[in-house]
Amino acid sequence: MNKFKNILNKRLGFMALLIFALWIKTVIAYYLDFSLGVSDPLQHLILIINPIATTLILLSIALYINNPKISYIVMGVIYLLESALLYGNILYFREFSDFLSFNTIAGASKVSKGLGGSAANLIQTHDFIYGLDFIIIAILFLIHYIKIDDRPMRKLTAVATTLLGVFLFSFNLTIAECNRPQLLGRTFDRAYIVKYLGLNTFLAYDSIKTVQNNQVRSEAVGTDMDDVLSYVNQNYAKPNPKYYGAAKGKNIIIIHLESFQQFLINDKVNGQEVTPFLNSLYGDKNTMSFDNFYHEVGQGKTSDAENMLETGLFGLPEGSLFSKLGSDNTFQAAPAILGQKEGYTSAVFHGNIGSFWNRDNVYKNMGYNYFFDSSYFNKTDDSSLEYGMKDKLMLSESVKYLEQLQQPFYAKFITVTNHYPFQLPEEDNDGFTAPDTDNSAVNNYFLTAHYLDNSLKELFDYLKSSGIYDNSMIVLYGDHYGLSNSQNPALAPLLGVSDDDWSDFNDSQMQKVPFMIHMKGLKGGVNHSYGGEIDVLPTILHLAGINTKQYVQLGTDLLSKQHDPITIFRNKNFVTPHYTVLKDSDGNPEVYRNKTGEQVDLNQDPILKAKVTKWQKYVAKKLKLSDTINNKNLLRFYTPTDFTPVDPKNYSYQNEIQRLIQTRNDLGLKSTSVYSKNGNKSTTDLYNTDAPELNGDRTDIDSWSSVLKGNNDTTK
Repeated sequence: MNKFKNILNKRLGFMALLIFALWIKTVIAYYLDFSLGVSDPLQHLILIINPIATTLILLSIALYINNPKISYIVMGVIYLLESALLYGNILYFREFSDFLSFNTIAGASKVSKGLGGSAANLIQTHDFIYGLDFIIIAILFLIHYIKIDDRPMRKLTAVATTLLGVFLFSFNLTIAECNRPQLLGRTFDRAYIVKYLGLNTFLAYDSIKTVQNNQVRSEAVGTDMDDVLSYVNQNYAKPNPKYYGAAKGKNIIIIHLESFQQFLINDKVNGQEVTPFLNSLYGDKNTMSFDNFYHEVGQGKTSDAENMLETGLFGLPEGSLFSKLGSDNTFQAAPAILGQKEGYTSAVFHGNIGSFWNRDNVYKNMGYNYFFDSSYFNKTDDSSLEYGMKDKLMLSESVKYLEQLQQPFYAKFITVTNHYPFQLPEEDNDGFTAPDTDNSAVNNYFLTAHYLDNSLKELFDYLKSSGIYDNSMIVLYGDHYGLSNSQNPALAPLLGVSDDDWSDFNDSQMQKVPFMIHMKGLKGGVNHSYGGEIDVLPTILHLAGINTKQYVQLGTDLLSKQHDPITIFRNKNFVTPHYTVLKDSDGNPEVYRNKTGEQVDLNQDPILKAKVTKWQKYVAKKLKLSDTINNKNLLRFYTPTDFTPVDPKNYSYQNEIQRLIQTRNDLGLKSTSVYSKNGNKSTTDLYNTDAPELNGDRTDIDSWSSVLKGNNDTTK
């Protein structure tokens, strides 16, 4: 004990005590109060060590102060601020399932208001843990067990301590990047930065990004919209009168097919159809299918696809717009447009945590009324994979919320099971035999795609049984590639191509993803128009009978005779109806004929060379225009006629079940929900799934008790 006392009575020893106490509190908070989705031993290790480095660096500042008393005071102040930051995040997370950002802290009054005016309601019994250290340290000083070390501190020692912290942080960052590459580059989840690098790093990173964004935005002026509006007006494509308003007043259901590529449609492996249901849907007389439709995502991947779908603007050249700008940007998004123009209720169903890709903030800015993330689903040890709840479980449980939405509704289902690394438990396989290549990811990709196909069949069966199908337009699209270019050579033989003959052109063809619009009575067929995800929003809105001329959208209606067929990739490669233009390692264009895949020598075709140069300028201008709109938040300067900019403060994803039921009760006989139209009876018993986790028993997933937290009387 004397040895321990001697250590504590040294300045370094006292600092070590503070680091240890703050480390213990932080780790307890990680596991007890935050939902960080730790999924493997390495992530647990990273989570446990990540508070140490930044705390050491911050507390080492006090070591540079010669006056012992002031040095101890500075250490105490830093420790107090660190503890306050930790507990502030705990309270904030309990209310908003998110972490304190630079803007949130800067507007402290708004934070307290956002916490409902009484943070006391958020305090839990075990919270005494987070203040116990202050009592212990105070007692140790009062009984003189700890005394101020009056001896001077060598500057070399202070520097060595700081450098130790820097080394530990570098080590932390290295193993974090090994487990989650491009962690800071893509920033797909704010919670991931906390999980891998800690609260201090998250706040520092968020602060830097906020300052950078604010600097860019502060330079923007209203006249910056002139070029944007000029471009939009000149490139507007009139709706096709044959299809305009064909889905007016219909429910719109978006099904986001995770990592699903076009080649899977009508593909067979070992004599088995990989996706028999989607194949039947693709060729259905009520389905408009597109066989030259490309994903156009960048590093934001899924979030980029959603951004294009909802806003008609591209993602960013680096990182995710959702994560970098989505919390603050002004949008003219599908949920708000449909809600204001046609009275749609909007909702998203997703089996991952709400903070993933910053969705819990972005959706509010887009005007989504409801967001049912993983907290609204019954989770068990075997119900989820790395990126969220299995599709069969998520889709089957979603309908208890879907049937309560007032119609018409705009509902989006985000699937996750067909996500890399394509892990599917054996019990979820219905006997489908995977291919036998030397690449396990390629083999498993077909298994998870087949599982997704079965999941969608179950959903469609329910939609038909419940009557929702007859009054809905269902849109299905693949968000991005599943297998990367590095895996394509192993895939090539399954597509009838020798891996030796596989080329950059073949890689570009792998950017094709399905796009289908299915509606009873819609004159379908396979449409060969070239287009991409940027074109989805105007297409959907025109089908719903909403003219898009006044909105800022960079895509054009795929069904319009004036549709722009130049399909742009985020890296400035592009496809025209006849040519695919890719950049080589030096940035020079490589041009391929779409029909044959053969490369064209531009030096032998000066006319085509001139066209390519013209196309390149057009592509660069369009992407630059999108980046300018997003980075400068230009839509704050322009409000379309009869459109009200979304105020995110009017949206909350807490207590959504109670709000659904309250709305239904308030409307009474005027309620248009499926539940009300069914004589105030649930339709969930019409949903049949063979998900092995349920064993045919839907009791738990049809019950709301787990998310109502005991307030079951609202279900009456």
